[in-house]
Amino acid sequence: MSRQTFTLPDLGEGLQEAEIITWHVKPGEKIRVDEPLVAVETAKAVVEVPSPFDGVVSQLHVREGDIVAIGAPLLDVTDGSGARAPGPALDSAPPAVAPAVEAAPAPAAPAERPRDEGTVVGAMPVSEERVQRTAVPGGTRSARPARPKAAPAVRALAKRLGVDLSVVTPTGRHGQVLPDDVRSYAMAAARAPMGRAAASGDRLRGPTRSMAQSMSAARDEVALCTVFDDADINHWRGTSNITPRLLRAIAVGVSAEPALNGFFHTEQMRHEIVARVDVALAVDAPEGLMTPVIRDVPGKSLKQLRTEVSELKAATRERRLEPSQLLNHTFTLSNFGMLAGRYATPIMVPPSVAILGAGALQHDVVAVLGGIEVHPRIPLSLSFDHRCVNGGQACRFLAALIADLRAPD
Repeated sequence: MSRQTFTLPDLGEGLQEAEIITWHVKPGEKIRVDEPLVAVETAKAVVEVPSPFDGVVSQLHVREGDIVAIGAPLLDVTDGSGARAPGPALDSAPPAVAPAVEAAPAPAAPAERPRDEGTVVGAMPVSEERVQRTAVPGGTRSARPARPKAAPAVRALAKRLGVDLSVVTPTGRHGQVLPDDVRSYAMAAARAPMGRAAASGDRLRGPTRSMAQSMSAARDEVALCTVFDDADINHWRGTSNITPRLLRAIAVGVSAEPALNGFFHTEQMRHEIVARVDVALAVDAPEGLMTPVIRDVPGKSLKQLRTEVSELKAATRERRLEPSQLLNHTFTLSNFGMLAGRYATPIMVPPSVAILGAGALQHDVVAVLGGIEVHPRIPLSLSFDHRCVNGGQACRFLAALIADLRAPD
């Protein structure tokens, strides 16, 4: 009997590790090529890892909740020959991964491939199975109820919030549990007298872990400098949405001073200025800070930008983002004023070299010819990497950005 060890593959994004979210197999089960083995969470997304070969699972090397390095062993698979029972998984593994006494028969192949039900990356088939009652002589027989139907991202969210999916009321199509269903249940439970408080001292995971790593890199590498100013928007006609206008103004600022749009490669001490303008938009999601990217900002109208911003925010909150939507930004926008705050010192993620923070809209008294008036103004905080961007370049960028914001639609 031959045995193969399957290791955690390189998932892209420059990541070195991932968290085991859900095992789809257990020792003794037969698996086939391309069938999903395990759902893992990278820094930004949940990824379904398929099987690269046929065989029988003999051992699981890691548990759900473990953080595993790229290249570390995940499971052993045999070719199914011989009579040896599969070996034990982990000494303290939960029942979900307990070894079977003998190999389970392979599931019947479906007539057609089920549709993708909202996994973040790849196609994770979701069964259309429902509880049915089958007529039998002398009575009825009930099929075994299926486990709650939910995408891996939703299961991961429920696990973090301590929510049992079996007690959540689903609102999705065909009884699918949606992220909002889990959040609503968790909020209701938190308000109840017996609601379980969140555990303190938990190890950072997912987007929060990614943020900690990025901020540590920024602390160690970046020479941070921030300039502050305000954009008077008194000439807006009342129909403008702030975020699309900020995105357009960033493109104008890049046109005036390209040095802030690009990367600084520390090891080579090289400042790379790029022509494309792809802006990462900081979004406050329940699982942590996420930064989906708006591509080709200069090539889009305000209407197109408004639509794309809305779609990306919805996809972020529902964890439907693909890894490609989170990579290779050239500039970052943090519109933190939608929550609170006037000025800040936002920190960029290396190797990018600049980030714009927009504070809460203010109504300030301003001096005008012949007297004073009250104007709406947007507080702005522009942080840049002083290793490769100087103060003059930053101020030229900010001046061009403010001039665009001051203009009517």
